[in-house]
Amino acid sequence: MRRLRLLSILATGLLAATLAVPTTPANAAVDPDARISATTGVGTHNAYEKATYTYLAQSLDARPGLIELDVWPDILTRQWRVSHSNPLGNDNNCVAAASAAQLYTGTRNRNLEHCLDNIRLWLGAHPDAGPLLLKIELKTGFSARTGQGPAQLDAVLATRLGDRLFTPAHLRGGHASLDAAARANAWPTRRQLAGKVIVYLIPGTVEHSNPTDTLRTDVEYARHLVALDAAGNLGAAKAFPAVHRARAGDPRTQYAETHLRPWFVLFDGDATAYVTAGIDTAWYSTNHYLLVMTDAHKVPPAIGNTDPDAARARLAELAARHATIASADWAPIPQVIAETLPRA
Repeated sequence: MRRLRLLSILATGLLAATLAVPTTPANAAVDPDARISATTGVGTHNAYEKATYTYLAQSLDARPGLIELDVWPDILTRQWRVSHSNPLGNDNNCVAAASAAQLYTGTRNRNLEHCLDNIRLWLGAHPDAGPLLLKIELKTGFSARTGQGPAQLDAVLATRLGDRLFTPAHLRGGHASLDAAARANAWPTRRQLAGKVIVYLIPGTVEHSNPTDTLRTDVEYARHLVALDAAGNLGAAKAFPAVHRARAGDPRTQYAETHLRPWFVLFDGDATAYVTAGIDTAWYSTNHYLLVMTDAHKVPPAIGNTDPDAARARLAELAARHATIASADWAPIPQVIAETLPRA
């Protein structure tokens, strides 16, 4: 009798443990022919910082779905600086490299152009990698008066990344707008996007806190897209504007210029807000929009950046909540960064 009771207890415990496992395990194989809009990957927050990786190429070696660069238009030298907090100088792990072999040596603290070179060279040496989302936070926004506006950034992206870019014109194709293309799920498959970069732009922290800045990055670049499209030159645009910060409903309604709204198909906001604020995130996957959830490790209960099992569980949780990317400070657990799940 005691033996039967013990077997019953063990069976009950096994069943409970089985039910506790996420329905989509974090190591689930993702079909390479799945569209990027149907998968969830991992992003590395501030991958350019030397305290995170010695060289930017090492962040790419981990095979993330997204990396982030903080960019400042230096209004004195008219250069594009990459730094977390220095508007007049570089503080990053990018190097001047002419080949993939040079990506892990040399002097760091280089301009944006060199960071983009590093990405292009690394992808050239790893043609099966990607797709890679490149998130650019323009810390103070554009500076058109010093020749550092949307067109100039497009030129830098075109020169340094070239045919590695997947652009708004590629997505739009024959559709009426980016929104129409996304709703039709015109995104390519992961296989088709191998070796490709999708650049998107968000307003920076300094820009957000500047009361005199009345033209934010998202609006300025969306206007740029509209103007290029009207001129029949949408192909010149090399980046996507993103709606920044989590909001309920369709967050594009914040834009008073209603004609700009169909040009936003990428969204970037705090994971905790998406999870705890009652936001219907199914709306994003239903319409095949790309949704980046930031600070994934801080969603209650916070899990930090040392436990790979907890990180995998968090990735599965956010995939179930329709994230395209769960971005976090998970560089210390590289075994998680390359993982990709089906998006709910």
